[in-house]
Amino acid sequence: MPSNFRIPKATPDGVYGRVMTVVARRMWGEVPDNAYVLLHHRPVTRAVFAFEQKVARWKALDPHLKTYAQLASAARIGCSWCLDFGYFLAHEEGLTLEKVREVPRWRESEAFTELERDVMAYAEAMTVTPPEVTDEMVAALDASLGHEAVVELTMVIAVENERSRFNAAFGLASQGYADRCELLPLAVPSTP
Repeated sequence: MPSNFRIPKATPDGVYGRVMTVVARRMWGEVPDNAYVLLHHRPVTRAVFAFEQKVARWKALDPHLKTYAQLASAARIGCSWCLDFGYFLAHEEGLTLEKVREVPRWRESEAFTELERDVMAYAEAMTVTPPEVTDEMVAALDASLGHEAVVELTMVIAVENERSRFNAAFGLASQGYADRCELLPLAVPSTP
């Protein structure tokens, strides 16, 4: 299902728009739909892209755990665009696609370790409103990952909440990124 843009697509004009278009096409094959929305407010666009570049440099947390947390959060919110793009990025990073596709139904799947399950449970607990994070969850993750990684995990989940809620609010849907890595069919999300 294509995106239902709730505001019209912005035109990626000017030097910044042209550079962003070239970079996006080189990195992902096309301009992501959320960029067309962000471009309506250039200072916001620049701030988001600069922040995302910094987030990409965080390295305290295992990248697989980071991906599972982000996908679990996006699945909980129901952001098909974020799941689609997240699956594509997981493929590009070399994660096992059979395992990645199971994230939305991680409770029923036997593909995940106990730590991976704890990470996805934490991501979902942070994502619901109001949050359902417990002292025990944080203590267990801190014991397994360490302070620096658990701080990074928490911030990565918070960032994914921002992304997913922004995209969902503007009606953005799967853009077909996952199709390119032959990940389909995607797993149907489980109910908590």
